Amino acid sequence: RDLLSTYEFPGDEVPVVAGSALKALECGCGKEDCQWCGKILELMNKVDEYIPTPQRDVDKPFLMPVEDVFTITGRGTVATGRV
Repeated sequence: RDLLSTYEFPGDEVPVVAGSALKALECGCGKEDCQWCGKILELMNKVDEYIPTPQRDVDKPFLMPVEDVFTITGRGTVATGRV
């Protein structure tokens, strides 16, 4: 928290969850009461609480950057991209 405050982040307000992703992967049970997997679930709950869901512009047209274009015989040309 001190390090966060040093770099002008809200160190006293940022949620901190101590756990081990490696131990959670090794366990793999995914149960909330598990010592390791529970911490990952707690972390994701804290992320959901702390980071607001952005407002989407649903009234504007859909824009997708084109990453690649394929020509498929008998079908035509297909553009692919990432949303």
